[in-house]
Amino acid sequence: MSIAHFIKIANELSISQRQVNATVELLDEGATIPFISRYRKEVTGSLDEVAVQAIRDRIQQLRDLDKRKEAILKSIEEQGKLTEALEEQIRLAETMSVLEDIYLPYKPKRRTKATIAREKGLEPLATLLFEQGDIDPEMEAQAFIDAEKEVNSADEALQGARDIMAEWINENQECRANMRQLFLEKGVFTSRVISGKEQEGQKYKDYFEWSEPIAKAPSHRVLAMRRGEKELILMLDAGPEETDALFAMERQFVKSASPCAEQVKIAVKDCYRRLLKPSMETEVRLFTKQKADEEAIRVFAENLRQLLLAAPMGQKNTLALDPGFRTGCKVVVMDKQGKLLYNDAIYPHEPQREVSKAGAIIMALCEKYQIEAIAIGNGTASRETESFIQSLGLPKSILVVMVNESGASVYSASEVAREEFGEYDLTVRGAVSIGRRLMDPLAELVKIDPKSIGVGQYQHDVDQNQLKSSLDDVVMSCVNAVGVEVNTASKQLLTYVSGLGPQLAQNIVEFRNQNGPFKDREALKKVPRLGDKAFEQAAGFLRIRNASNPLDASAVHPESYEVVQRMAKDHGCDVKELMVNGELRKRIDLKKYVDDKIGLPTLQDIMTELEKPGRDPRESFEAFSFMDGVNSIGDLRIGMKLPGIVTNITNFGAFVDVGVHQDGLVHVSHLSDKFISNPAEVVSVQQRVQVTVTEVDIPRKRIELSMKSDPFAEAKPRGEKRADAPKQRREEEPDGDLQAKLAMLRGKFKN
Repeated sequence: MSIAHFIKIANELSISQRQVNATVELLDEGATIPFISRYRKEVTGSLDEVAVQAIRDRIQQLRDLDKRKEAILKSIEEQGKLTEALEEQIRLAETMSVLEDIYLPYKPKRRTKATIAREKGLEPLATLLFEQGDIDPEMEAQAFIDAEKEVNSADEALQGARDIMAEWINENQECRANMRQLFLEKGVFTSRVISGKEQEGQKYKDYFEWSEPIAKAPSHRVLAMRRGEKELILMLDAGPEETDALFAMERQFVKSASPCAEQVKIAVKDCYRRLLKPSMETEVRLFTKQKADEEAIRVFAENLRQLLLAAPMGQKNTLALDPGFRTGCKVVVMDKQGKLLYNDAIYPHEPQREVSKAGAIIMALCEKYQIEAIAIGNGTASRETESFIQSLGLPKSILVVMVNESGASVYSASEVAREEFGEYDLTVRGAVSIGRRLMDPLAELVKIDPKSIGVGQYQHDVDQNQLKSSLDDVVMSCVNAVGVEVNTASKQLLTYVSGLGPQLAQNIVEFRNQNGPFKDREALKKVPRLGDKAFEQAAGFLRIRNASNPLDASAVHPESYEVVQRMAKDHGCDVKELMVNGELRKRIDLKKYVDDKIGLPTLQDIMTELEKPGRDPRESFEAFSFMDGVNSIGDLRIGMKLPGIVTNITNFGAFVDVGVHQDGLVHVSHLSDKFISNPAEVVSVQQRVQVTVTEVDIPRKRIELSMKSDPFAEAKPRGEKRADAPKQRREEEPDGDLQAKLAMLRGKFKN
């Protein structure tokens, strides 16, 4: 382990070196982020998940840099060109770009113009010219004419010398650093439409003639322009004015007004156009893409967190409907545990219009299965189906809830759905997913690829490995924050429990099926391949209701049971009484129980957990209804005020479902009466909001909404609205200061 790395990370994140050292050691031992932040507070100094993740990502970056350094040192040493000074320079390089600049002159190349010129013996001429002495280039070049080497004139000799000088300039570390800074600080993104693609590329209309500084271009516009370029609608250029770049380069390399200096000037221009600009543009495109990816992934991850932690309705007998017109509405009935009891299809809409028959079926099912809630998918025919259900006069005690069905079709065709419901068709599986999502969003959504859930921004354009890693972190964080009932959890939910993974999750389910429910946490050790390390990581996040030890249903880790039992014994009661009697808990002096293994942070967590054992951190469920009579985009009118649900948050605003099958956009400038730059400051996914319709474009299926108290008081900025938006409505509690600092460090490192 490199102590220098620990010091560096500690300084960057404003924490102690001891905290970094301890966290890295735990990570290297295989501990997960939720486990470290929840059960190893004494070791890390109470670092939260955001800080632990920051340490994990940064140490990986530094280790990757170290690996690259070793590979470069080996390459240069094999060439016989490694000196002590060069080795020191390489080892001191702090970023990948600086390291690659050092390596560039030694990097094996294809046969270049400069290589060919060297083969013709023109490097001495290039050296003479580059010194810019008081000599005549034409006269000096005469000496290098050699028909055997295919140098037939002084002009050809000078051209070859300029090719060599251009390569020297391109490989100059100072020049590359200056150009990199110039591109990032003064460069401009310029996009224009490819001739003849105007009609095809209407969604990119805002970018047909567009330019903005690279330094200020927000992530969503960078990704939008890149997508337009990838789809062959836009031509995209990135860089500063050529005159600015050439001026900076000439100031560095042109040392006089001599004829030789003129040759250097020509080499500078050739270097910039042929070598340096393409290289820098590639770098700046990569850098801005990485930044845009990180921002888009951050937004996606936060949206996903909010969606996964949406309030669960809880265990109720549920009837779920996957609505449709011609194909009918698929109906399923589930018990309180989400077990499928019955399925059917009804046809209350056009063209069949079997309203009476469909109504009779629903009424009978509600009575037979004592239905407590009805879940309706929010896709095609959803509002019509909701109106049909409301017209039946069902008891008011039965909740009728519209459920976001994004991803349900993906689930229904997945291997997971085939395992669960192999004997049923896709429509039944989809309806079950809708019903279960109402009962427990987290337990159901973990079965679906997060990219298909509908809360992302340009998720198909960003780095897919980075996206998967980030979303997996979020899912694991949410699952472990809520806790998992081991006797009812699906394999998919168990997969995300700290220390488990797919194989152990499968083993737990199989063991449960063969041996019946787990009676206590200790019984988990009997599961094949679930060893002490996996048990240590997972046990605190797994719940067992009605176990003989009441702590098994809580977030208290088994390693802390002994201290809780001592507390109970010291106060003349058992553990169960300690959990239900608040007066007893108030008498406990935590300092008496601090030792070399357990400290105050863990003891305080234990007391909180004893007060509300196995508490669910999610908010309480509240039913929501859209406005009656507003079922399609054609029902909307300017100025209409509507209830809605936030379905997606982007950097340019929030998308809100108002019950018309097409989400409306609340531009960031209309999210609040006060100026805000970050939509997440005022809204969250699944939040209930009140909006005003400000614009309706039926042909393009676009709805503009406002959350301002007076939405028509001033015009909304138009420059960055719909071209930045996802193509379709379904396409797309960290420490803010630390997250911002981490993002800055990532950008600096990758640059």
